[in-house]
Amino acid sequence: MDYSVQEIDGGIVVNFSGRMTLVDHDRFRSVIDSMEKMHGSRCIFDLAGLDFIDSSGLGMFLIARDIAMPRNVEIELRGATGSVRRVLQIAKFDTLFLVRD
Repeated sequence: MDYSVQEIDGGIVVNFSGRMTLVDHDRFRSVIDSMEKMHGSRCIFDLAGLDFIDSSGLGMFLIARDIAMPRNVEIELRGATGSVRRVLQIAKFDTLFLVRD
């Protein structure tokens, strides 16, 4: 998994690419650090460049949600396509996150 963080008015956008699996857990900690330091209430996870996600990747999003909720930060999952989109649908992540095309 590769990622980049971009500050926007009111929050951050995290652009993910590649494959998101268990081996990325330590790296995802840096994303959490960015969320903890951000100003604003909006965190967009742009998944357009993500090719694959497994249950560990989904778990990382849940960890991010646990960090965001007490801070009144809303996480938006945006741009998922193909198998990533299908996995989010199967896991019913639209009931936990704002999911947009």
